[in-house]
Amino acid sequence: MINIVLFGKPGVGKGTQAEFLKIQYQLIHISTGDVFRYNIKNATDLGKLAQSFMDKGDLVPDSVTINMLEAEVEKNNQAKGFIFDGFPRTTAQAEALDTFLSKNKMEVTATIALEASDDELVNRLLKRGETSGRTDDQDESKIRNRFEEYNQKTAPLRGFYSEQNKFHSVNGIGSIDEITARLTSIIDQF
Repeated sequence: MINIVLFGKPGVGKGTQAEFLKIQYQLIHISTGDVFRYNIKNATDLGKLAQSFMDKGDLVPDSVTINMLEAEVEKNNQAKGFIFDGFPRTTAQAEALDTFLSKNKMEVTATIALEASDDELVNRLLKRGETSGRTDDQDESKIRNRFEEYNQKTAPLRGFYSEQNKFHSVNGIGSIDEITARLTSIIDQF
C-alpha cells in the first residue's frame, strides 16, 4: 500500500499532479476541499457540524476534519493506497493522521512537497483567477496571505516528516509531464 501526502503552496499544482498519480498508481485521491464540499452539500452530520463553525466565521476544528478524512479512508478500505491532498496542514493534523493510519495497520509512505517561488505562484493563481471565478485567486494580497498562512502552519511539516525520513522536495516548475516524472521517480522507490 502506498500512502502519499502531497503538499505545497496554493497554485503549485497539487491537484493536477494528484490526478495523474491516482491513475498511475491506482490510488484514491482525497482532497480535503472536495471532502468538505461533499459533506456540506449533502448535509451529512459532519458537514452540518463543519458548517456550524464556518457560519460563525470560525475555523473548522481538526477533529471534524480528521473525522471526515477517516470516513473517506474507511469507505475505500479495498484501496491500494491514498493521496492526501490538503491534509495534513499542521503538525497536530499529521500526528492525528499517523495515529489513525497506524490503528488501521497503515502508514504514510512518503510526503512530497511541490516547490515553486512565490512570484511564480502569484502569476499562476492570478491567471487561474481570470477563468476560475475564485475571488481568492484574483487578489494578490489575498494570495500572499495564503502563502503566509502556509509558511506558518504547513511548512513545519517538513521537519515532522524529515524526522521520519519520509520528506521529499520536488521542483514544481516545468511542464506537467516533467513534474509528474519527478514525482514518479520518488514514488517508484517504494
